[in-house]
Amino acid sequence: MLPSKVTLLGAGPGDLDMLTLKAVRALAQADILLLDELANPGIAELAPQARVIPVGKRGGCKSTPQAFIQRLMRRYARQGKRVVRVKGGEVLLFGRAGEEIAFLRDAGLEVEIINGISAGLAAAGSLGISLTHRDHCQGVTFVTAHAQDDGDPDWRLLAATGTTLVIYMGMSRLARISQALLTSLPADTPAAVVQWASTPRERRLVGTLAGIAAQAQAAGLGSPAIILVGKAIAEAAELAVATRARRLSA
Repeated sequence: MLPSKVTLLGAGPGDLDMLTLKAVRALAQADILLLDELANPGIAELAPQARVIPVGKRGGCKSTPQAFIQRLMRRYARQGKRVVRVKGGEVLLFGRAGEEIAFLRDAGLEVEIINGISAGLAAAGSLGISLTHRDHCQGVTFVTAHAQDDGDPDWRLLAATGTTLVIYMGMSRLARISQALLTSLPADTPAAVVQWASTPRERRLVGTLAGIAAQAQAAGLGSPAIILVGKAIAEAAELAVATRARRLSA
C-alpha cells in the first residue's frame, strides 16, 4: 500500500489560465483543499468534490498559524484523504514549503510538489521584459524584504551582485528599501512595481529607484505587489514610451 500523500500545489499569481495541467488534474482528484489567502478562490471550482478549508496567511493580517495548517494536512492525509495544499505563486518560493515538507515527511507522509508560476515572473511578463536580458545583467535575484527576525536583507550586498532584483513582500518598506539600495546604485536605476500581477486588478508603474516609492504612494499601490530593480527594467520604460507614442499617432 502506498503511503498517504499530500500535494503542495502552486496556484500561480492569480490567473487560473496559468495553472499547469498537472495542477488541474490534482485539483480534480482532491478530497481536501487547504486554500491560501493569496490564491484565486475560483480555483475551488476545479475541485468540485473537495472540502475547502481557507488557511489564510498574509503579512499584516490575521493569519492561520503555520503549525495548525501542518496538523490539518497530517490529520486528513492519515484518514486516507487526498489533500491538496494550495499556495499562491510558486510553492518553493517564500511560502514556508520547507517546513511543511519536513513536517510531513517526519510524519511518514509522501509529499508531491506541483510548481506554479511565481508572481515575480508574472510581473516581468506584464512589463514585457526579460529579467535576465544579457545586455543589462548577469542574472536575477529573488528576495523577500523581510528576514526571519523581521530585519532587512543586506541591500548593499544584493545591489553589488549586478543582477535584476525581484523583491517580494516589500511594499510597506519600499521607501526604506529604495534608500538602502541608493547607497550602492545610481538614482536613475530603473525600477518598477506590479500589483496583482496577471489578474484583472493588475496595476503597474515604471520609474527610477530614486522616485519609485513616491510614485507608488501617489498611485495608491500596495500589497500584494512585486518590486523590480535593475537595468533590465529599462526595457519596460522604453516599451511604455513606444506604446504611448503609437496611441497618440493612431
